[in-house]
Amino acid sequence: MNELPWIEIISALAVLAGGGGVAGLLVARRRRRDQGQDGGTTPPGSTQAGTGTATAPRPAAPEEVGPAEVAPEEAGPAAPALDTPAPTAGRLVRLRDRLARSGSPLGARLLSVLSRDALTEDDWDEIEEELLLADVGAGPTTELLDALRTRVRVLGVREPAAVRDLLRSELVTLLDPAMDRTLRTEPTTAEDGTHLPAVTLVVGVNGTGKTTTVGKLARVLVADGRTVVLGAADTFRAAAADQLTTWGNRVGVPTVRSDREGADPASVAFEAVTRGRDEKVDVVLVDTAGRLQNKAGLMDELGKIVRVSSKVVAPSEVLLVLDATTGQNGLTQARVFAEVAGVTGIVLTKLDGTAKGGIVVQVQRELGVPVKLIGLGEGPDDLAPFDVEEFVDGILG
Repeated sequence: MNELPWIEIISALAVLAGGGGVAGLLVARRRRRDQGQDGGTTPPGSTQAGTGTATAPRPAAPEEVGPAEVAPEEAGPAAPALDTPAPTAGRLVRLRDRLARSGSPLGARLLSVLSRDALTEDDWDEIEEELLLADVGAGPTTELLDALRTRVRVLGVREPAAVRDLLRSELVTLLDPAMDRTLRTEPTTAEDGTHLPAVTLVVGVNGTGKTTTVGKLARVLVADGRTVVLGAADTFRAAAADQLTTWGNRVGVPTVRSDREGADPASVAFEAVTRGRDEKVDVVLVDTAGRLQNKAGLMDELGKIVRVSSKVVAPSEVLLVLDATTGQNGLTQARVFAEVAGVTGIVLTKLDGTAKGGIVVQVQRELGVPVKLIGLGEGPDDLAPFDVEEFVDGILG
């Protein structure tokens, strides 16, 4: 007898009896035979050999769902979006109004005195006092006064526009626009073909905003298309490495740091420079501890960082961060650091909160080192390349 009627009869009897187990078993067996699975498995959606009949696709089990089918809530956390630093071109122009609001005596007050109908000795004394209060320094102040006296007497200028042009010209000359203010951030290649990144050490005492300046400088370099590695060689201040890492993470820049507080700063600097060389990055920025000029041991440590780093790549820049509000004390710091680390440039911070912008003139004259960057605010992109003419225009309003 044909098997099919028996299967149907048994299935019907099972249903009537209230049990579906036997019927389900037999029906499943019949279906497997009809689908050819007793003799071999045919992949879902494929064609069985010799028949040309397409088999219906088998639904995928949950564990077979591919990555593209994972529900959004099951996906890993998205990487944080990186900041896009403001372009460096024209930064000082954008920040000029902050400089004008700093109340520098090199600006409105000098113009006010010079515009008087007849300049007396008291007027010239007032100008001298304003310049000294602005930390221009005795020597540069005398030079500026002599030049102004001569030109005012010869030219007889009194009109506000002419007075402004005269003062602008003399201030630009005093700030020496011929000094090289470029940052050496170009990597080089050794004779054997080894990639050598540009290495910049950032030095200065505590409280000048040194670590923040390193973070802002990294943004300047990223904005200019440079690849960067940060070295957290300030191992004596607990939060310094964390602070620097945060700055780096914002723009996708890695930070080399020690796992323990008080580690050898020179070894951290060495590791950062080595990584920069091996990974062929453009610039390695090394933050150092805020060393007081009267701490001989700490200054020796800074000298060690320079020597150890030079075993891989000699620093191309040593930038000294000075707080513009410290005036003469900042100049004392500059002298000591120049002797120990061979400072190549000055970063002058907090210029927007002081009337002592004349320190730019004095520190350059004292050290023969140019101011290369200035800070005019607390924003992440408030660090600007120093431009003599833009700076003078800013303080003159």
